[in-house]
Amino acid sequence: MKVVSFYRFLDLDEAESFCGALQALCEEQGLLGTILVAKEGFNGTLAGAQLAIETVFSWIERRLQLATPIDGRWTDANDAPFLRMRVRCKNEIVTLGRPDILPHRKTGVHVQPRNWNALISDPDVLLIDTRNHYEIEVGSFPGAVDPRTDNFRQFAAYASELAATSTDRPLAMYCTGGIRCEKAAALMLELGFDEVYQLQGGILNYLSEIPPAQSRWNGDCFVFDKRVAIDSDLAEGGYMQGSGPFMSQAGKNLEPES
Repeated sequence: MKVVSFYRFLDLDEAESFCGALQALCEEQGLLGTILVAKEGFNGTLAGAQLAIETVFSWIERRLQLATPIDGRWTDANDAPFLRMRVRCKNEIVTLGRPDILPHRKTGVHVQPRNWNALISDPDVLLIDTRNHYEIEVGSFPGAVDPRTDNFRQFAAYASELAATSTDRPLAMYCTGGIRCEKAAALMLELGFDEVYQLQGGILNYLSEIPPAQSRWNGDCFVFDKRVAIDSDLAEGGYMQGSGPFMSQAGKNLEPES
């Protein structure tokens, strides 16, 4: 079956009614996964038939009158990586603890995967992995800073400490599917950094577009579902739930990137 992660930051005033209608549609289409909805937009991962997922995407695009189609990061799974379908309303679609940070109004420069290697090869650029420490243990880009967080909410403290040292250095940030580095980039701009870059579509987009011979990625990529991790070919990796210090997170964190 197909698995797709997706998000969109936007002003969403009808979050409660949107949640109810979206839950019913996903169940009707036989999909599994989780979608988080807030006034700042939506963030989800769905698994099922590609046509069913595309039906849901088309409905969202019409309902919210999106100017551009939803851009999903597609992978494959041998078995259903989720147990049920949930659409939940929350204060934030990715929890930084700063609902006032709105990336759809101001965020960093999006860098396409084809330009990412050149950017992170620049010694003046500080490369930051905005994911959690247990994810970074599975794989990362060489030279990336590990903020040593256990959840994204803790990233705000790291960002403040970094800004207190200097805001002159260019920053390049990445995450699994793009949503965390998008919000982190908006936060860095608020803290005074002038030159902030983010990997468009995250690691999943990078792995889908960059040939293995040119890839700078080392290891597998942690995902928030029962697959635990995927390899550089976007296939299910060799990790099993409970097989390492970070694996307890995979079993209890079956939600979109957070």
